[in-house]
Order: sequence, then C-alpha cells, then structure tokens
Amino acid sequence: MTAKWSARTGGVPRTSDRPEHTGEPVRHPADAADQATGEARPASPASPASPASPASPASPASPASPASPGKATGANTAATDEPAAQPTRRTPGPLDPAALAGGVAGATALAPLIDLVLESLAKGTVERGGPTPAGSPAAIAAAAATAVEHNPLPDKGIGAEPALAELSRLIAMGSADPADPRCAGHLHCPPLAIAVAAEVAAGAMNQSLDSWDQAPVATELEPWVVRAMAELVGYQPDQAGGVLTSGGTESNLMGLLLAREFAPTQRPRVYCSAAAHFSVQRNAGILGLGEDAVIPVPVTADQRMDPAALVATLMADRAGGYRPIAVVATAGTTDFGVIDPLPELAAIATAHDAWFHVDAAYGGGALFSDRLAPLLRGLDLADSIAIDLHKFGWQPVAAGGFLTRRASAFDPLTRRVAYLNPTDDEDLGYRSLLGYSLRTTRRLDALKLAVTFRALGRTGLGVLVDACHDLAGHAATAIDAHPRLVLAARPVLSTVVFHFQARHRDPDQVNAALRRRLLTEGSAVVGRTEVDGRIRLKLTLLNPHATTADVDALLALVVEAGEAEDTAEATG
Repeated sequence: MTAKWSARTGGVPRTSDRPEHTGEPVRHPADAADQATGEARPASPASPASPASPASPASPASPASPASPGKATGANTAATDEPAAQPTRRTPGPLDPAALAGGVAGATALAPLIDLVLESLAKGTVERGGPTPAGSPAAIAAAAATAVEHNPLPDKGIGAEPALAELSRLIAMGSADPADPRCAGHLHCPPLAIAVAAEVAAGAMNQSLDSWDQAPVATELEPWVVRAMAELVGYQPDQAGGVLTSGGTESNLMGLLLAREFAPTQRPRVYCSAAAHFSVQRNAGILGLGEDAVIPVPVTADQRMDPAALVATLMADRAGGYRPIAVVATAGTTDFGVIDPLPELAAIATAHDAWFHVDAAYGGGALFSDRLAPLLRGLDLADSIAIDLHKFGWQPVAAGGFLTRRASAFDPLTRRVAYLNPTDDEDLGYRSLLGYSLRTTRRLDALKLAVTFRALGRTGLGVLVDACHDLAGHAATAIDAHPRLVLAARPVLSTVVFHFQARHRDPDQVNAALRRRLLTEGSAVVGRTEVDGRIRLKLTLLNPHATTADVDALLALVVEAGEAEDTAEATG
C-alpha cells in the first residue's frame, strides 16, 4: 500500500519495509560507523551548543535529572535499609523521537530532524510535479489514510525517521503549493523562507503569552510588533492597542465584541456591505447578537458600500426601534479587492454613535506600498481594524492582527487570574497580555513578523506588494484581449475576476468543470466565486516572484481546460 495518487507521484514507504522500532533512540547511520571505529562524531555546524555546556540561568536541571537526595519520589515511598534506586537518565540520540527541542541540547536534537524534513519536502515537491496533487479527492484521501495506516496513534511507535520523513514527504506531495505561480486560487500566500525559519525558533521555545513567566521576552516583543502595525495604519502608537490573532475571522469577532460592549442594547443592528466577509454575520451569531442583526447594505457599481444606502437603512432601522451598534467597512473584499469609502462611512458611524470597524484583512498589507497606500485613506478613523499578514505580508499562517485606536477599548476583556497575572506582579513590571486576547494560550507569532519587518522594512515589503499588483494588471489586460475570456472588472489589489466564454454548453457548468479539471490534473489552482448569481473564476496573485510569462501560461491552461469542457458533451 502506498500514498500514490497519480502516475507521476510516488508513494510513502510501506510499514512492512521499515525496521521494527524498539522504543530505543533511532541513531543516525553515521553514529553506527563512529561506534565501530571508536571515533567521536563532530557536532553539527547548525548546533554549536554542546550538551556538555553549562546550563544557562533559564535552563536549570533537566526534568529527567535524578531526584535530589532526601526527597520522596512518590506518595507510597517506604523507609528501607536498601539504597533507593535511581532513575536511569535517558541520553537522547540524534533522531530520538522523545528528544526535546529546547534546552542546551535542543539544537543538537533538532538539526538532523530539520535536515530530514528539508530533504523530505524537496523529494515530495519534485514528486508532486505541479502546483497541487493530481488525482481525485477520493484518491488523495486514500493516500492520507494509507500514510498513517488508518491509525496515526499505534500502540507502538515506528520511530522518528520514518514518521517524520514519510509524513513530511506526504505533505509536500499532497499540498497546494502557493509558491508555484500556477497556484492562484485564494488569499493564500507563499510564506517567506525567513519567516518560516523564524517559526522554527518560535516552535522550539514554545512560549505561551498568557503570562509573563511563560514568555518573558515574547511578552515584551509582541507589543513592539503591534506598535509597528498601529503606526502603519495611521494610529497614534502611544494611544493605540492591539494583539496578534489567528486571522480576520477572530479579529472581526473582537471588533464586534467591543462594539457590543461599547453600546449595549436589546435591539442591535450591525451594518456591512453586501460584499463583506461572511465572518461578520457568523460572529454576530456567536456573540448573541443574532445573525439577522447584520444588515447587508447595497453596493455601488464598483462593489463598494453605498454611503447613501447606509444612511437610508440606518434611519429606517432607528425609526423601527433598532439601535445601530457597528458599521463594518471592508478594505479589500475577498473577490474584487475593493475598498469601501472609509472617510464617508466613518462620518456616518460617528453621527449615529456606532462603532466603526474596518476589515482590512486583505487590503491592510497594501499600506506597505507607496503606490497603493492612498487607497486606504481614512483607515485611521476606525475604532478597530483587522489586518492579516498571512495575505499581503507573506507570513506562514497564522499572522493576524487586531488593532484599536484607543488601548482602553480592550477594558471589557480585562481579567485578573491569580495563577497568571496577579496584581502585585504587574505592579512590579511583570507585564500581562491576558486582557488583550480571546485566547488564553497563545503562541509566539510576533517573532516571524519582527524578523520579516527588520529584514525587509516597509519599503522591501512594498516592493513585493507592487509586484503582485503589477501581475494582476497584466492578467486583466491579457484576459480582456482574449476572445474566450471575459474580465469582470479591473483589479484594485491583486485579485482578478473573469470567466471563460462557453459556446456549446451552459457557461456556469463549463466554468465550474474547467476549474475541477485543472485540480484533477494537478496543473493549476484557480479560484471560484459568484457574481450576480453566475459562476466566475478568480486569480489571486500573491506570488511576488511570479512573472508575466507565468500568468500567461496559467491563463493558457484555463483556456485549454475550458475548450475541453465546452466541447466534451457536444462530441461525447
């Protein structure tokens, strides 16, 4: 049994081909040679710290160290004349699945594992041979089941090397790879290598930002990253507040939560454009406001919220006894990337004493670009903002941010928990971020952002944004010039909506089928949406290293698949 799902991809090794894992550390082949010759294996260049180095103040004795003399090791320990048996200290091997990533020996344990992951990713990527795995959903599901032998938690483990190598290779083989120029279906960016490297450091240290003593420097780093983001959107950084989130959905939830607390009422109303993200309505339901409390406001011909329609809807609702608690604008809609008229909407929200939240999950990253930043004029008028840097920011998921113009807006989230943020600790400088998040345990997402910001700077990130914007412009021009493709609108940011013009079959069926054909072939990932009830295709161009030739090749694949689907029934 293998994980093979197409003729061009390989499978994972069968379990029967592996040596049985005994539970002992799995040693690197070089270690066996060293043992035979009596020579010591040199330390990995990536792991300068030796296990014999003195422990740092932050790394006292390992939990595996023998118990101190005179201390009871269990509730039923009885007095005896025999010396107490000392636990055997485990010496982790280089591929020991139970080795720890942190501590003095962490780098030594990680180095061969990371090498193995990189080797497996390279193999799997070559075997995939395209932007996404070829094959049907059923075939890919079967490959995943086979890779874990229908039981990812066996009674007896198979060892670090086969487990890590096989599944890393499987993920590379079976993933939609946003670094491939032909993978352009969603707001799903290819992450920067430097950001992924920073994630390794964050994962190894495994900090949790719910208390200072679990994440000392991480607790101090995140506010600096939040401050940089606040400055980017135009807030006064000394007055603003913010926190890193899992993405736009969580950030929008927090925006509506603060809006609810800002103006409690029995008959609330939330207003957003008909093109707003679905999370606005769902989050209103989660918060107890009711999904029907969200009123979609008509959009103008360019897909932006219509301020006049908003005013008319507000006035009608007020006359009916409803209380507007929030106006939610969008800066970068998912399909067309359009940005609502922020200054006008801010003025309307203020006039009606409603919270003004801007979902800039997509468009916020355009602020890195001198060319595109003016499109977000008025963003600084928002009471709160959602921004995602795993879109226009090239970060591994998750890298969301939630910002408020006033830090005091977070007051409703304040909690005092004796074991996390006692008052006397905070009074002595042990900062707590607990009151900024809906989550308790939170990972160190600030590290990859801080590394990226410092490495590239705003200007460097702006170059990447502009490159994607240029690609979208080229795609739109190419679509407009092609006799079988129809452009829906000129792009604002980096999304391009269009459709294939069918001649023989139903256009919606052809456009839906051509996209699935490309997926099954593993040749391209193209997005799908609906405009005025009709199926449309979408390119979301977030690869700054792609070329205009890559875009042309992708459109050629769309046309080829469209022509095949358009004639399939007529000739069949």
